[in-house]
Amino acid sequence: MKYIISIILIFNISVVNANEIFNLLKIPNLEIYNTNSLNGLKYLYAESNFKIGLKKNISCNKSEKKELDKKYPIVEKNLNKYKSDFLIKNNLKFIILCENLTVSSINTGGIPNILKRSLILDINFNQKYFERMIHHEFFHMIQAKHKMIFDETLWSNFNRTSFKYAECSTCSDRTDLSIYKNTDGFLTEYSKTIPSEDMAEIFSFLMTNRELVEKKIKNDLILENKVKYLEKNLKMIDNNFIF
Repeated sequence: MKYIISIILIFNISVVNANEIFNLLKIPNLEIYNTNSLNGLKYLYAESNFKIGLKKNISCNKSEKKELDKKYPIVEKNLNKYKSDFLIKNNLKFIILCENLTVSSINTGGIPNILKRSLILDINFNQKYFERMIHHEFFHMIQAKHKMIFDETLWSNFNRTSFKYAECSTCSDRTDLSIYKNTDGFLTEYSKTIPSEDMAEIFSFLMTNRELVEKKIKNDLILENKVKYLEKNLKMIDNNFIF
């Protein structure tokens, strides 16, 4: 089965007790895991399997409490890197935790939805890339909220003229998430699918291993220009933002 890191969906909300969850998010079988996070995020979990979407093509399974308790601290640690003001500016309020998340039978790490201010995360996602995936998915919300800032045509022009992105992330066989030894403008093979995935991949590395990115850009002007572009535009959203 093909595995991709994300599928972007455009799914308002104030919050929050358990019997209001379905009315707010239109996702059945959710319960509260934690609503007292430092930055105001509300963490929910799937009490049982669910299917959503117009054609019920999005599905995710419940997690055992032991697995939830194991993965939740990792998720919270990573999302605590973002201050509440930045989360508000990018429409993130609810984190839904479940396992084996798929869209049309394609495995995906997460589904961001700026209209519902929610991010579904598959806590069973490849553990080697799990923390990066969290930031990757959140970047899709950032870009969706600020489309005019993150210009994909301008971004594409950073690359060599001979390079072309794929038509879509799911119609490409560029799925490897491991970092390139020789980057030449791209950190991973998956970065080469479409511009939004390229941006999200770089952002995820900057949030989890900035030192590694700094080493890579010393010998890669294309990648350096991409990093500078992300940094400049994130400052436009929130001048206090830091990686």
